[in-house]
Amino acid sequence: MVKKRNDVKAKKPKKKRWYSYLAEAYKISRETYSWTPFAIFGPLFGGIAIGVILGLVTGSWIIWPLLFTLVSVTVTMLILVELVKRASYAKIDGIPGAAAAVMGQIKRGWIIKEEPVRFNAHTQDMLFRAIGRPGVVLVTDGDRSRTAKLAEEEKRWLNRVAPGVPIHVISVGHDEDQTPLLKLQRAMRKLPKALSNQEVQKVFQRIDMVKVNNMGIPKGIDPYKARPDRRGMRGR
Repeated sequence: MVKKRNDVKAKKPKKKRWYSYLAEAYKISRETYSWTPFAIFGPLFGGIAIGVILGLVTGSWIIWPLLFTLVSVTVTMLILVELVKRASYAKIDGIPGAAAAVMGQIKRGWIIKEEPVRFNAHTQDMLFRAIGRPGVVLVTDGDRSRTAKLAEEEKRWLNRVAPGVPIHVISVGHDEDQTPLLKLQRAMRKLPKALSNQEVQKVFQRIDMVKVNNMGIPKGIDPYKARPDRRGMRGR
């Protein structure tokens, strides 16, 4: 028993240190951008050098070198974070479902459905939905001409289920009038606010309650305005 416990302890993975994450982030960035070393170490050593020079000129051997070292490290970390983000997005760009992965990184203010609300199995075109203060945002992932049909179908259904709620469509891609994957989050945040936080919850609950994909509502029929056939109820 003692031997088994020792084996379990021996197999326990070691906890990663903070510098391990930095090294991994640097590796990911360099795989995508060959100029990563210049972008990382240039500001770092350049800032330190400026601090040393100012220290020599002013005679403040501690203040200026220390200040510029802290600033250089901070700027370097910000650059590394941005490079990792861009490199990660570049790796998944063009893969079906990449838009959902980027949408999932938005932390607050949005209710995002990770699974596509509409999907073309033949072309692998997808339509994702997010609900926030701007209203309902439909994000298409695929060829614009093909995904336009999915977006129109979803808009027609939403207008029946949640009339009056603003609907925005963002097409992800690199063609004209499309939004690059890297700028998707920014495009969603820039949309004008139209709903309160309470209204966002109400819209989500209403849409979630209906579940159009499972109900199979015929096109052109509004379930909230449908009237029973009175002649059929009385008997023809």
